[in-house]
Formats: sequence, structure tokens, C-alpha cells
Amino acid sequence: MPDFTFRQLQLFAALPDHATLSSAAAALHISESALSQAISALEQAVGEQLCVRRKARGLQLTPAGQFFAQGARRLLHDAEGLVSDLAGTAGRLRGPVKLGVFATFASTVVPPILAGFPARHPEVTVEVTVGTHDDLLPALDAGLLDLAIVYDMFLPRGYARLKIYDTELMAVLPPDHRLAKLDAVDLAELAPEPLIMYDSSPSTSNTDTVFAERGLQPNILTSMPQVVLVQALVGRGLGYALLMSRPHQPPQTIEGRQVVVRPLDPPASRTSVAAIWPEQTRLSARARALLSYAVEALHGPHAGTGTALE
Repeated sequence: MPDFTFRQLQLFAALPDHATLSSAAAALHISESALSQAISALEQAVGEQLCVRRKARGLQLTPAGQFFAQGARRLLHDAEGLVSDLAGTAGRLRGPVKLGVFATFASTVVPPILAGFPARHPEVTVEVTVGTHDDLLPALDAGLLDLAIVYDMFLPRGYARLKIYDTELMAVLPPDHRLAKLDAVDLAELAPEPLIMYDSSPSTSNTDTVFAERGLQPNILTSMPQVVLVQALVGRGLGYALLMSRPHQPPQTIEGRQVVVRPLDPPASRTSVAAIWPEQTRLSARARALLSYAVEALHGPHAGTGTALE
């Protein structure tokens, strides 16, 4: 078995966050020479070059180094979880939970979690990262997040998941739109209308797929990277949008203008919002407690189905 220390793993796991050895050393409160020696000791222990250290070019991890850093982060996470679980047996949880939340529905997911969870576990701090799948999945894989709440669509293999609530694609219309008085809207009637596209992963691919499955071509007026901008343009009457349904979301834009939300008929893109985490990672007691609270606070009709928390 390779001979290296826990401290060496901690040091190396931090390297992907830094462009130079000096910045890494400063952040880790260690001398640059001591950090360099720790890296050399690890390389000798594993028999691989893990990084290239050149003053002019900074710090560059080799493919083996990137793999090793991710593995080190998982090991450190599991070790921290072990300590957390031991503390949990005494009736208390303490320490951080790093939660990722998909940007589209963050405004309806983050507030109820942060409003209620600290009352149950006051010694647990919740650190939230908001982004798209392109942001959150690499952060999960690198061990920078404990879990993420995302749309359960276009996800690669390798993630455990727990459903939080069901969702489906809805038409968002200006109140005076010719189709706004209908109970449901056919996508074929919307297709010629100007579409305000929400441009992010996986929403863009999902919208493209929905049109392609019906043999339709969207008439895209513009694409926006933020849902609040999409809704604001719809509220101004510039077009319609296709967005996933969200619980407790008022039909109002950031400017206070009303919009009308209607289901599609026939329905399209029915899926769920789910919590996910790498299959090879065992959730800490803190993360499991946060996940249980999220299911309770968001109380979807079929919440809590999927991978067991125990």
C-alpha cells in the first residue's frame, strides 16, 4: 500500500483550485518549499508524476494528478462524514454542507431550506452554489459539492438520486396573448410565435428535443441566460417562453408584471427535480439531514422516491 499521510492528501486535494504553487501554499498556510516536498513525496509513493511545476507556467496537474486529486477529495469527504456520523450518534450535527441548486428554480428551493433547516441543526452551515448542469456536475465530481438539486434529465451515469418533486414543461404567456384564455396550449399553435428561449444546460437541449419530437421548428426571438430575464420579456409582451413548472412560484415577473402559465396539450417533457450525488460517495449525516429536510420543505406529491437515504 502506498505510504502517504492524511495531511499530504489534504494539501494535494486543494491544488486544482490554484494556478500557481505559491498561491496554493498561501491559501493552505504552508511554505512553498514544504508544499513542493509534500507533492514530491506523494509522487514517489504512487509512482506517477502528478503535476508539472514551472515558475513561468504556474502549476499544472497531469491527468494522473487530476484523477488523484478527485480521489483524494472523496477520501477526505468520507473521513469527514465518519466524524460527522459519530457526532450524530450523540444527537448533534455540526460542520458544513455544500449544496448545489439549479439556477432556474433556486429562488423557490433555497429560501425554504435556509429558512427552516438551521432551526433543526443550528451547528450545520449550508453553503449554496447556484448554476446549471455544466457548473454543478463537475463540482460534484470534484468533491466541491456534497449534493445538488437539479432536473433529472440528460444526466450522465454514475449519480445516485432522490426525487423531490415532479415537474413538466409549461407555456408562459403574456396575459393578453391569444392563447392565454385556454386551459392548455398545443405546442403546434405556439411554434410560429416568437419564443424567448431560456439558454442553459440542460434546458436548451430539452426545448430543442420537445420541438423535434413534434416535427416543429421554434421561432426564436432571442435567447437569455437567466430565467428572470426570460419572464421579464414575456411580461413585456415580446413573446412566450417554455419553462419547467415550479411549486409556489407566483405568475409575476421581477418588474411586477403578470404572466399566464399554461400546461401543454399534449404534455411534454414530464420529469422531476431530484437531489443527486456521485454513486461512489457516501453522504455524510449532515448531507442526509439536509436532503430529508429539502424533501419535507418542498413537499412534492411524490417526493422522496429513489435512492434510500439510509
